[in-house]
Amino acid sequence: MAHERSFPREWLEALIIAAIFLRFTNVFVVQTFYIPSSSMEDTLLIGDHLFVNRYIYGPAPTALETKLLPARTIRRGDIVIFRSPQDPTVDVVKRCVGLPGDTIDYIDKELHINGKRVEDDGYTQHRDYRLYPDQPFADLQGRVRDQFGPYRVPPGHYFCTGDNRDQSLDSRFWGPLPAHLVKGRAQLVYWSYGGGTSDGRFSSWTEEAGRLGKTAGGFLTKTRWDRTFHLVR
Repeated sequence: MAHERSFPREWLEALIIAAIFLRFTNVFVVQTFYIPSSSMEDTLLIGDHLFVNRYIYGPAPTALETKLLPARTIRRGDIVIFRSPQDPTVDVVKRCVGLPGDTIDYIDKELHINGKRVEDDGYTQHRDYRLYPDQPFADLQGRVRDQFGPYRVPPGHYFCTGDNRDQSLDSRFWGPLPAHLVKGRAQLVYWSYGGGTSDGRFSSWTEEAGRLGKTAGGFLTKTRWDRTFHLVR
């Protein structure tokens, strides 16, 4: 004989099930992420809030899952979200430019893959007029930025850089990205806010509350409405 359950208990059970579902979705299917730096401009702007496809680089799916949520390996040109090799507690976004086995060169800031110069790709930006030569007297950081390689990407790793090449801390500096640190692919900008943006680190409840209040107050005037539901490419 079935027992009648109270309304509060049903409500609580529904909330628990919803929380479990949302947590599962956030971990395995889609996650939110926002852009705190300029390293991916103009493709991604500071204040862009993204949906990240967590499933696409997942384990081999069943036939049904392939139809519903197609999965594949990382491709050259994908914008990927990953845990920083320098600090795994921080999530980073960059574009994959090198696959396992590729040979990467930067010659006078120009990217070469497997000995061939990459022509204008439509998203790479250079905003620093300085060009550091491959000479001992030149600034080391500048030389690594502008004159890199040749470097062969090892198995199970990817070479990732920012689209804003002159202002990006990426694989030229911290090395190749291990595949196990990849979390997903940037899919869609669901909201873009042009006001003050957090760097992603918690400071204090007072500052967080103040920042939230400023965001709410500037929602209508500082939202970049033309970027709403903008596909990331």
